[in-house]
Amino acid sequence: MAYEPPKQSLVGQIFDVITLLVLTIGALYIPLYLGLAGAAKVPSPIANPTWEALGQNATEQQQWAALGVTDPAAANEIITARFDYSFSWSALIVMAVLVIGYFVMVVRLSDREYREVIEERFGEKRR
Repeated sequence: MAYEPPKQSLVGQIFDVITLLVLTIGALYIPLYLGLAGAAKVPSPIANPTWEALGQNATEQQQWAALGVTDPAAANEIITARFDYSFSWSALIVMAVLVIGYFVMVVRLSDREYREVIEERFGEKRR
């Protein structure tokens, strides 16, 4: 006797796809919306910038020109911006708890579903 998995309706499939799409987009955009993603850059522009003062050689100047930036003043804030690499232990701990909790939940749910599939396919376990 061949195993036949339960059939899912078209409406159920569409609902699953939309739910996964919303969750994926949400996981990508919510951190951006809340300002939790990306490193903060703090520009410290210099007065009367020249390419040499900005540390740009002739090759780098050509690359800036290829991008349409020929004036060192226009590139001043971009070149002098530095990333903020501050670190928060509390944020790390919260993230670790959330990730570990998620994996525990996935393992528990998968175990339960796996046992249901085995029981459906081979019958109840005899003791």
